[in-house]
Amino acid sequence: MADKHYRSLIKAVSWRTTGTIDTIIVSFFVTGHIKLALSIGFVELFTKIGLYYLHERLWDKFSFGRVKPAAKDKTNYEI
Repeated sequence: MADKHYRSLIKAVSWRTTGTIDTIIVSFFVTGHIKLALSIGFVELFTKIGLYYLHERLWDKFSFGRVKPAAKDKTNYEI
């Protein structure tokens, strides 16, 4: 089963939101400047969404580590 493109995009956005908050916090502790930390976080938000989306789509092309779902036996009815 493969993910649809919009699922990969939504996953990328949700992950990057989390990652961006982390980047802003770390940047603030390193630089001591909130404006600089927000600038760094804002730039990396968009670049990393694109990279994550491409990463997801590439991994979707490989079957490595996937298991096909077992077909349901239509002759085995529960009573």
